[in-house]
Amino acid sequence: MRGDVYCVILGGGRGNRLYPLTKTRCKPAVPLAGKYRLVDIPISNCLNSGLSKIYILTQFNTRSLHRHIETTYRFDTFGNGTIEIFSAEQTNTAGEQWYAGTADAVRKNLKYFNPRPNDTILILSGDQLYRMNLTDLIDQHRNSGADLTIAAKAIPEHKISSFGIMEIDENLRIRNFIEKPQHADLAAACIIPKRFRSTLSDRSSANYYLASMGIYAFSAKALMEVLSGEGADFGKDILPSMLNGYNMCGYIFDGFWEDIGTIRSFFDTNLMLTDVVPEFDFFDAENPIYTRARYLPACKVNSSQVERTLLSDGCIITNATLSRCVIGLRSVIRDGTYLENVLMFGADYFDCVSAENQQTAPKIPLGIGKHTIIKNTIIDKNVRIGNNVYLTPYGKPDGYENNGLHVKDGILCIARNVEISDNTII
Repeated sequence: MRGDVYCVILGGGRGNRLYPLTKTRCKPAVPLAGKYRLVDIPISNCLNSGLSKIYILTQFNTRSLHRHIETTYRFDTFGNGTIEIFSAEQTNTAGEQWYAGTADAVRKNLKYFNPRPNDTILILSGDQLYRMNLTDLIDQHRNSGADLTIAAKAIPEHKISSFGIMEIDENLRIRNFIEKPQHADLAAACIIPKRFRSTLSDRSSANYYLASMGIYAFSAKALMEVLSGEGADFGKDILPSMLNGYNMCGYIFDGFWEDIGTIRSFFDTNLMLTDVVPEFDFFDAENPIYTRARYLPACKVNSSQVERTLLSDGCIITNATLSRCVIGLRSVIRDGTYLENVLMFGADYFDCVSAENQQTAPKIPLGIGKHTIIKNTIIDKNVRIGNNVYLTPYGKPDGYENNGLHVKDGILCIARNVEISDNTII
């Protein structure tokens, strides 16, 4: 264990771009890949790297995240590991304001870490999918003597308008930031130097640029200094202010990385996991992704046709056709139903209707009814969909909303606990 490294996971944003999935939960608590939560990714990267002093900063819709953390991550009484949740709080000294941004969230909680000047503060995002040996980042940070090291993903030219781009020299020193350049000529100085370009997996002659991943390794001394002043966000305020006067370096990451910040990226990333050889592999025994251990029965499939689909524990699929789907825990899909490009979160419990309570039981059981067709859709937890229903986003504009059904980024999203009657056509 490296007791002088403090891992801080940022999980306090409203997650407006992931609404309605964030209507009742914060972004890090959004389900992922059938049985995980987004926050399991950074926590697992920390644990697989031997880092076990982990602090999660939260603010909005935190109950689901708190419950998941408390029931999942429990350390040995005699070990040094800890996972603590710091929710935004009002105090006499801090006033009545909530977190104003990512840097402000760390500023208001830094006193609880009580770091020494030579310690390392590792700041991670709670809504990204990647696998990284964080000790490599920390070792480079310390060996270079940097005040701040920023993990950066090498991206091709056609993606630079979506990211903050960094200019580095031959010694990995960061010389400049350019926020979302709209033309390649504006970012010409940010092309990766040849000595680093040759280390990338893409061996072509195409130009690559470095995009900030929002993963930072700070020396505690430098972090305490920069947070003693103004500035609410790392990307907008703190990092640009450090260009003059601080030693800032880049760490080049060449593996899979996806920032899951929109409905489209969330949807596409989940369905990518159904590929025969997906870009991100959950089947890595040496670097597992941890999550809550549940005592659920195995998934049961009755006379169904299933193609490129992830099925989670406790599912019952009967005479249905599933094509490129991610099916969450305790999902029930009934006779004659067809799902294509569907992400289904599942349910928090099984429907158990006894003879005594049959009169008061919901008319539509949990899950999806018979002879229903659903395409290009995200179905949140505990949704009840009746028989002979037809659901797709086709023909509906972005921003469409009706009784818990939303269309965003061309995807139909069904909010949590929604009930859809028999014979509904959307």
